[in-house]
Order: sequence, then structure tokens, then C-alpha cells
Amino acid sequence: MVDDRQHQADNSSLASPDESSIPNPESPILDRIELQVNGESHTCAPKTNLPQLLVQMGLNPRLLAVEYNGEILHRQFWDETEIKPHDRLEIVTIVGGG
Repeated sequence: MVDDRQHQADNSSLASPDESSIPNPESPILDRIELQVNGESHTCAPKTNLPQLLVQMGLNPRLLAVEYNGEILHRQFWDETEIKPHDRLEIVTIVGGG
């Protein structure tokens, strides 16, 4: 005969993930990051990089120049630039012509 306590203990390791790994829906800090874009408040998901943010905003990254926290950010660093809380971006569209 199987001891029910042993059976419960064996199944406890198969239970749902640790509560600390489950996001709290009432905690906006985990869900969204606040930042400033051209002087206006915006939000994005954590772990969003710069090109992802630009696309989410409906912008074509190929036609933009970006100032990131007061410094012009060269395009070669865009993919590795993760948006952090309270970042300040100034985004300008590059227009050709004469």
C-alpha cells in the first residue's frame, strides 16, 4: 500500500512554479518601464531594446537619429541598448532633399 503522505511529497515537486517567479499583476514596475520620448511620457515592456521600441512606436528605424540620455547614439549600438526606467530619448526623422 502506498503512503498518501509520500505520494503528496513526490507530487509537490511537480506543482506550479515558485510564487516568486510569477509576475504580480498589481505591480506595474514589473510590467512596464516609463521613459521620456521627445519630452512626452511613454512606456514599454522590460527588456525592450531601442529598435523594438522604435518599431512599437510605428517608426522606421532606418530614417531616424536618436539621442539617448543626452548623447547621440550611433546606430551600431542600437541593438544592444536596452531601455531602462526613466531613459530620455530625442528622436528625429532624417529628411533628404535640397
